[in-house]
Amino acid sequence: MTSTRRDFSRFLGASIALSGFPSPAFQTQEERKVRYCIVGLGRISLGHFMPACKMSQRSQVIALVSGHRDKAEKTATEYNVPAKNIYSYQNYDEIGDNKDIDAVYIALPNSMHAEYTIRAANAGKHVLCEKPMATTVRDAQNMIGACRAANKKLMIAYRCQYEPTNVHAIQLVRDGKLGKVQAIESANGFNIKAGEWRLDKKLAGGGPLMDVGIYSLNACRYLTGEDPEHLEGYTSIIDDDGRFTSVEENVSWTMKFPSGIVASCNTTYGADMSGFYRVHGSQGTLELEPAFSYEGIQMKAKLQNESFIEDSEQGKDPSQFVTEADYMAGCILDNKEPKTNGEEGLKDMKFMEQIYKSAGIKMS
Repeated sequence: MTSTRRDFSRFLGASIALSGFPSPAFQTQEERKVRYCIVGLGRISLGHFMPACKMSQRSQVIALVSGHRDKAEKTATEYNVPAKNIYSYQNYDEIGDNKDIDAVYIALPNSMHAEYTIRAANAGKHVLCEKPMATTVRDAQNMIGACRAANKKLMIAYRCQYEPTNVHAIQLVRDGKLGKVQAIESANGFNIKAGEWRLDKKLAGGGPLMDVGIYSLNACRYLTGEDPEHLEGYTSIIDDDGRFTSVEENVSWTMKFPSGIVASCNTTYGADMSGFYRVHGSQGTLELEPAFSYEGIQMKAKLQNESFIEDSEQGKDPSQFVTEADYMAGCILDNKEPKTNGEEGLKDMKFMEQIYKSAGIKMS
């Protein structure tokens, strides 16, 4: 068995085909940019998505929505956003009168996703919404319905489904390179600081499962290409320090898939977890650690006839957000349905609801 460090570029064609991207030749064509209105000027917008649009060939920040006018004006100066394109949450619906705006990027607390997605659709705008899609199954269904009625795209920001090393891992599993997959392990978590809005169930909908555990849930689904037929969940609070009066600290769950594959996952707000998954097959194993980070994704594979280490071809943050923003732009410009559409987000909402229910917790 040989052990090598692989050049990812040889797998790029297969990865593009699996991820649903246009061909590399198509991507180099001159296209007008999709113009995003950023809804919510928090960490993920200011630190990741908006800088990605600066690097993009197909995406541009054209408008802002914020409850803090001073902050919005400062940000507008950096991104050359005209003053007329700065909105508050109160006059948000007026984006419908602004022909400069093609789509909105929603990066608000989870409980606000549904309202601002539906209002965007009613205003005639496409929607790229951060995950989790919503805080209830009903809200997710209403988001899908509103975008469908308006004939507008709805994409959920499952960034990892477009990241090349994750895409290659999917390809290896689907091509049978690991033989018959038997089991998957995954974990993702961090030690949360007191005062975070994520600790308020009214805003977050739940604890770490809704925030970072969803990465493991979604990964098990995209690796297998299946939806679980049985889920069992457990929750606990270990640190009685006042942070977890509204949401759980730990969630562990198992999933059984129709093929017989069993997955075991853990997520927490009480400890740092690197964010990984490990796939065990009859003829090999593969592991991504980190699997969900904004940069530095790495795969280690041990197959029947070889082993290798593969580093993601994508560079530093925010390169993954460039890919995500441009994929959505391509769907809008070419009138294609996003791979991670509202129905994909709705599935995870239903599965998280089942996990919470089995643990005796009502989701939101």
